[in-house]
Amino acid sequence: MTKLEQIRAAEARLLLSTYDRNPILFTGGEGVYLIDEQDERYLDLLSGIGVNALGYGHPAIVEAIARQSRALIHISNLYYHEGQAELALRLTERTGLDRAFFANTGTEAWEGALKLARAYAGVKRSEGANIGTKFLALEQSFHGRTFGAMSTTYKEKYREPFAPVVPGVEFVRFNDVADLRAKFSNDVCAILVEAIQGEGGVRPLTQEFFAEARSLASSTGALLIVDEIQAGMGRTGKWCAYQHYGIDPDITTLAKPLAGGIPMGAVLCTEEVARALHAGMHGTTFGGGPLACAVAIAVIDTIEKEGLLAHATEVGDYFQAQLRALARRHDSILDVRGKGLMVAAELDSAELAKLAVAEMLKRRILINCTSDTVLRFLPPYILERAHVDTAIQALDEIFTAHAGAHAAAPSQGGQIHG
Repeated sequence: MTKLEQIRAAEARLLLSTYDRNPILFTGGEGVYLIDEQDERYLDLLSGIGVNALGYGHPAIVEAIARQSRALIHISNLYYHEGQAELALRLTERTGLDRAFFANTGTEAWEGALKLARAYAGVKRSEGANIGTKFLALEQSFHGRTFGAMSTTYKEKYREPFAPVVPGVEFVRFNDVADLRAKFSNDVCAILVEAIQGEGGVRPLTQEFFAEARSLASSTGALLIVDEIQAGMGRTGKWCAYQHYGIDPDITTLAKPLAGGIPMGAVLCTEEVARALHAGMHGTTFGGGPLACAVAIAVIDTIEKEGLLAHATEVGDYFQAQLRALARRHDSILDVRGKGLMVAAELDSAELAKLAVAEMLKRRILINCTSDTVLRFLPPYILERAHVDTAIQALDEIFTAHAGAHAAAPSQGGQIHG
């Protein structure tokens, strides 16, 4: 048996069957490439589902891990270490919010945001406000896998096997202002949005919908909570995707690229909202540990030092332009959308989307499909135009080779949203 076969057999015997893995054993990485056991290089346009912002083996991350691991990897949150305040300062300065709480993952950060919203509503009620406990979330939303996060995630496939889910959540039609107005009331303690839906198909909010959510929440003292777990930390060319709209949330959540591959999440909120929590109400064993904080600080500093916000915008615009050009040649591409290096191409069938992912893998290019028909690209921020050209050429070959075998939908052009 090969090493891969041995590992597959061991996992089949020992692990819960939660992943449908591709039969590849990766043993290393360099820049925008992953390297398998045969030393074959794969162009990674997924970056661990939006995590590896600086790619693989970046010296800033390697050095931060080495330095901090020699000093201090973990202490409990019963004591101080040097990293949390320093990281919190960097994040609050870049997001426009005031206070931070550090968790281990995005779903934990989202749980913290939901708890904070309920706690704040309780404080407001004690002060005489007429405000309830209900959450308004959006159709096609995805916020995580723990019970609260799952309960605010739209698709039934994530919720139904674990029912009953946490009550008090209603879903609003995506970008439907009238539906938002109809479902909003004093019963609502928070409106929950992603500025750009990730798992939902890289779909941006409209300016009108986002502004109305902000206005409605402010009108009653409810909160606007923006999930930036996938879109945040510079992926769209700004630190947070909501900054493209000029709209400020009361709470936001970050994770994925925050610590460059070390597990970490964060809840950020205004000073007003922060008064709802006091010692003992929320906590974590591992969240905000010295190692994760040190690496997150290095990631933020490197993004700024290397000008990667502007680079993500420039290369992302090029990527979308090349996909639009591809859409003009292939009617099977219905839409192109995104911001920065959060890019999607929507195809006319789930069959073709699945095929495209598999064929790209054969060409040693990693992408994935979300919402059945959407090819999603979440590459490292260090991606260059030449890498984009490689991917576009491969996609062109794939669509050309299979055009005769699939009925193409009428072209809607290569649109761009957001």
